[in-house]
Amino acid sequence: MAKMTPRTLSGFMELLPAPQQQMERIMEILRRTYSLYGFTPLDTPVIESSEVLLAKAGGETEKQIYRFQKGDSDLSLRFDLTVPLAKYVALHYNELSFPFRRYQIGKVYRGERAQRGRFREFYQADIDIIGDGKLDITNEAEIPSIIYQTFSTLGLKRFQIRVNNRKILNGFYAMLGLTEKSADVMRTVDKLDKIGPEKVKTILVEDFAVSESDADEILKFIAIKGSNAEVLTALEGYTGRNEMFDQGLSELNTVVKYLADFGVPAENFAVDLTIARGLDYYTGTVYETTLLEHPEIGSVCSGGRYDNLAEFYTDKQLPGVGISIGLTRLFYVLGEQGMLNPELPTAPADVLILPMTEDLSPAIALATQLRQAGIRTQLHCEQKKFKAKMSYADKLSIPYVIFLGEDEINAGVVACKDMKSGEQTKLNTQETIDRIKAGLAELEKGSVIVE
Repeated sequence: MAKMTPRTLSGFMELLPAPQQQMERIMEILRRTYSLYGFTPLDTPVIESSEVLLAKAGGETEKQIYRFQKGDSDLSLRFDLTVPLAKYVALHYNELSFPFRRYQIGKVYRGERAQRGRFREFYQADIDIIGDGKLDITNEAEIPSIIYQTFSTLGLKRFQIRVNNRKILNGFYAMLGLTEKSADVMRTVDKLDKIGPEKVKTILVEDFAVSESDADEILKFIAIKGSNAEVLTALEGYTGRNEMFDQGLSELNTVVKYLADFGVPAENFAVDLTIARGLDYYTGTVYETTLLEHPEIGSVCSGGRYDNLAEFYTDKQLPGVGISIGLTRLFYVLGEQGMLNPELPTAPADVLILPMTEDLSPAIALATQLRQAGIRTQLHCEQKKFKAKMSYADKLSIPYVIFLGEDEINAGVVACKDMKSGEQTKLNTQETIDRIKAGLAELEKGSVIVE
């Protein structure tokens, strides 16, 4: 029979064991951090009814979605984690307590053109806070602190959370008489970093029939810069002309006011009027997070406030605020930039036990003791030469190797080699456990990401 050539499909990431350990470490930090803020884990099906996934999707999403028939069922792979969340909350409304705070780390699928750093199957890491009827603005102020805590714990320092409020933008466009075109204008303005002000103006004037004077006013408005206090002061000059604008500015002031209390340093946060987010369902605060040393990466964490999460499934008003990290892309970019810490352990085990006797009972008993002490332990029982066994430990970067022969068993000691330093000790089991644990604690020092 002819053999097939194994390959990974374009746009799908398949990691070797060591980088997979790095990815798992990042996901564990995200889970731990989100849990600190009272978010519950959630998992929704990868496959949903196409009717559910496409309820609010536009034509572009329909083109990208993986859709198929199974019997009489019209099914699709989820393309984000927000639409399944909307269905989940509507379905389980009577069983949930509000505000409902959930995090989800899961794979999503988009059949777009695969590019460097852009994948068709990728992990997203989302958090959302869903209210019942109302959702207090304080939740929008808390989100930047969660972003800050997450990225700081990962080891990033030079990043900035940029924040705006869609009500400010909608109110400003209403002042110019552009309410009907506000969504088109916002989507265009959101591209400012990529295409520059001249191109933005050209699109506004030529594609959306915005007058040159209004286009100039828009560019002048979004160009307001300075410290957070200076930007907010400048915005005060526009108050009193539109109710929505005034409400948006009040909300933005509240978000900025609570930042320090939530533990976000001023240098990691900026009010930025160019942030609009392209999706139409955002109604209030919007967020984008960028790495200051790598602006070419774009936003690594984005999201915002929306007022009706589940309008296609229920008449209940379910406002929310959430953010999403494109985890697979972020991991790929960090690896490309050499920012993943190579010093942190990536081995599948902390200890490799090499039995040196025919009777394996003492080695098995020792492995059991080590595992009960929380030490990840692998028993190597294959009939191979000693050199091959040591090479195995070396290739997997297992930090400790234990040799257990007749002499050690009779003396009640364990021969343990530190693979990094080469130091070898003969101590009793408990002393060996203590030594290994101390060594592992040292190895674990440091962050996943190094800048």
